[in-house]
Amino acid sequence: MGIAAFDEIMGAADRDGARPELADLCRWLDETPSDELRRRQRSAEVTFRQLGITFAVYGESEASERIIPFDIVPRVFLADEWARLSEGLVQRVEAINAFLVDIYGERRILKEGVLPADLILGNPQFRPEIAGIRPPHDVWAHICGIDLVRTGPDQFYVLEDNARTPSGVSYMLENREAMVRLCPELFAKFRVAAVDSYPDMLLETMKSVAPRGSGQHPNCVLLTPGHYNSAYYEHSFLADSMGIELVEAADLVVDDDLVYMRTIAGRVKVDVIYRRVDDDFLDPLVFRPESLLGVPGLIAAYAAGNVAIINAPGNGIADDKAIYSYMPEIVRFYSGGEAKLPIVETWRCREPAALRYVLDHLDELVVKLVDGSGGYGMLVGPTASTAEIERFRAALVAEPHRYIAQPTLALSTVPTLVEQGVAPRHVDFRPFVLSGARGVQVVPGGLTRVALREGSLVVNSSQGGGTKDSFVLMPGAPAMSQTMGTQASVGMTQTLGGMSQTLGGA
Repeated sequence: MGIAAFDEIMGAADRDGARPELADLCRWLDETPSDELRRRQRSAEVTFRQLGITFAVYGESEASERIIPFDIVPRVFLADEWARLSEGLVQRVEAINAFLVDIYGERRILKEGVLPADLILGNPQFRPEIAGIRPPHDVWAHICGIDLVRTGPDQFYVLEDNARTPSGVSYMLENREAMVRLCPELFAKFRVAAVDSYPDMLLETMKSVAPRGSGQHPNCVLLTPGHYNSAYYEHSFLADSMGIELVEAADLVVDDDLVYMRTIAGRVKVDVIYRRVDDDFLDPLVFRPESLLGVPGLIAAYAAGNVAIINAPGNGIADDKAIYSYMPEIVRFYSGGEAKLPIVETWRCREPAALRYVLDHLDELVVKLVDGSGGYGMLVGPTASTAEIERFRAALVAEPHRYIAQPTLALSTVPTLVEQGVAPRHVDFRPFVLSGARGVQVVPGGLTRVALREGSLVVNSSQGGGTKDSFVLMPGAPAMSQTMGTQASVGMTQTLGGMSQTLGGA
C-alpha cells in the first residue's frame, strides 16, 4: 500500500488548502494560465539551447543535442528551514574533510575501530598513492554537493555525498537567471536570496587554498577533459564566470615539480587547479598510464606542495555509499556531537544479516551500487519487474559488498508544469557547500531536480528528470501570505487533486 507524499506547497494530502506560509505561491499559480506558464517555460528552454546548455549521455548518438528540462514553478525554502539545513550541511562537510585528512594520514578512525579497516583500505575509491600527502591548508573537500530528500515538514535526510567533482551548479545559476527574466513578479514580491555570487565565492575559495608563497594573486585554472565531456558547458561557463583560463591536459606541463600553463607569451606558473577530470585520468604517471586527459607529473607537484587541486585526489572514498552508512558515527567521531542531518536507513549487503534481509525484501527496497551514480545500477523494488528483481538477486549473491539497500521513501513533491497542467512531482535537492582556508560557506540555493514522470522517484537528468529554481527566503522576509485563507487556494487544491503516492518503505 502506498503512502501519501508530503507536498511542499500544499502540505499533507488531506489538507484543505496550501501551507499558510506558501499560499501566495498558490495564488500565483492559480492566476497564471497554464498556457502562459508553458510559454515562459519554452522561452527558457529555447534560451538554454541557444546558449549550449546541454548534457550528454554516453552511448547515445543525439546526446549533444539534449537539454535538461526546466520547470517554471519554483521550489521554496523558508528562512528557518534553510538555517537548520545550513547548520547540518556545515557540520557534515567539516566531518567529511576531517575524515579525509584522517584516513590519508593517521587513520585514527580505523585504529579506534569506528570503521572496519577493509572498508577503507580495500575500497577501489581509496587512493593509496595519495596517502601521506597533505593538500595546501589541509582542505580536501573544497566543493561538496550534498544530495538531500524531504519526507515531511521538518524531515530532511541526506541521500548521498558528492565530494569528487559535483556538477549542476551552472543549472542552478541559469535557472535563476531564467526565473528573474521570465517571472519578475515573484522577485518583486518575495525576498529571495541571490545565488549569482557563486562564481565569486568559488574563486575566493580557490585563491584561499593556494600554496603558501603563491603571492597575492595566485593563478587559478579550470582543467576540463574537453568538449566531448557531458558537463563541458558547465566547465566553460564557470571558467568564464570566474575570469580564469579553461585548460586541457595539453595546455599544462610539469617541470621540476611546478605546474605551468603554455601560452603564446610563454609558460605561466599555475597555483590552483579546479579539476573536472576524474582521479583515474588525472596523472598517467600515477593512475591510468594510458590517460590522455591528465598531466604527467601533476601528483608529484601536488605532493611537493606546489599546487592545490580542487577537489583533492582521493575524495571518492567519501562518496562511497557504504561509507555513507557510517556517516552518523563519522560525524560523532570528529565533531563530538550527533549529526544534525540524518541519513536514510541503510543495509550494508556486505554484512550477512543485512544481505539476508535485503534478499527477502527486494520488492520493497531501493538497492544501489556503493560507487554508482546518475541513477544507474539501481533497483527500485516496488516498481521493478520480476525479471529485474531476479537479476539484482543474482548480482547481490555474487558480489554483496558492491551494494547497499534502503527503504523506498515517499519523497516530497512540488507542483510542476506537465502536459496535463500543474501536478505534483517528486524532487530532491543538491545544495553546494564551499570549504576554503577561511571556513565553510553554504550557497543560499541549490539544484532542485524533479522526476517528470508521474510516480517516478528517479530525478537524474539521464533518467528523464528535470530541474527547478530553488528559492531561499531571506531572514525577516514576510511570510508568503498571512492573509490568504483556505478559499483562496481552492483552485490550486483542485489542480493538485489526487496527490501522487509512492510505494512506502519498510
